Amino acid sequence: MMNIQIVESKQDWETFLQIHPEANFLQSWQWGEFQKALGKTVIRTGLYKDGKLAGVFLSVVEPAKRGRYMTVAGGPILDLSDQQSFEAFVSEVSRIAKENSCVFVRVRPQLIENEISKKLFEKAGFKSAPMHLTADLTSQLDLSQDEETLLRNMRKNTRYEINKAIKEGIRIEASSDPANIKEFYDLQLETAKRHDFVPFSYEFLHEQFKAFVQNNSVLLYKAYKDNKLLAEAFIIFYGSEATYHYGASTDEGRNYPGAYLIQWEAIKEAKKRGISRYNFWGVERLDNPKHRFYGVSVFKRGFGGQDVQYLHAQDLVMNPVAYSLNYALETIRRKSRRL
Repeated sequence: MMNIQIVESKQDWETFLQIHPEANFLQSWQWGEFQKALGKTVIRTGLYKDGKLAGVFLSVVEPAKRGRYMTVAGGPILDLSDQQSFEAFVSEVSRIAKENSCVFVRVRPQLIENEISKKLFEKAGFKSAPMHLTADLTSQLDLSQDEETLLRNMRKNTRYEINKAIKEGIRIEASSDPANIKEFYDLQLETAKRHDFVPFSYEFLHEQFKAFVQNNSVLLYKAYKDNKLLAEAFIIFYGSEATYHYGASTDEGRNYPGAYLIQWEAIKEAKKRGISRYNFWGVERLDNPKHRFYGVSVFKRGFGGQDVQYLHAQDLVMNPVAYSLNYALETIRRKSRRL
């Protein structure tokens, strides 16, 4: 028998996620706390079979001028091949969305994109979203290999840049102090102007770092040359996965390989923590060299990871009229931002 109820226990939630290696920080308890700190409504739902927790999904109600909507990023975490569990998820996520007057629900599950995963959501009434919810195409590195093998499997240029950074005396610092986020935020603004993307707010970055630092699951890496800042990276260490979530660099940083050494230090830290994969987060398709993020994608792929394509975000529509307007606006936004 399937029973659905709110999960109040952090320990129960996290224990369940720890035995599901596909789970990442987007469904963690701390991600929910971060979203709450931003003033959003967060619902942690548990699916129970015969009294045992069999699935979870963290929902976030997003306020928007065009109409509020709900997201389930990196979830649900459950056996999606179990029809009863999947149907229970769809039914409950619809109920929560209606209860919160949402126009639609946007889900990006931890499912590899293929015909089976596409049809699963299509049959349940979902449609492909006009925008990403989170990274779909990622580059992921298997950390079960020793350091020597990891270095050997890197692109020759990447390995060269790491060794060059060490020889040039580039210094890497790792901080867990939320006060350092202000400097990272300012550097992100500088990087955003250079690469033409919309930066995150200081509150967004600061509250996120504060939430994960409570569990010792985030570090802010900085690269210096002769006490001059070159680059920074915001790395989350959660469950089976370490994630290069955000990065930023100075103008001068482009002349030195500090960013390469940051990644190598973060990879080694992940291995020390017993983490099995390193996620470089979003990369652009190999056949799209003119995309503005193609260069950073070449940088990420140089570390020897494999591309992992998750199912693109799926929308479950609650209000067709309002959703049509939202779909048009997001399509325009996607094209104007070249996403």
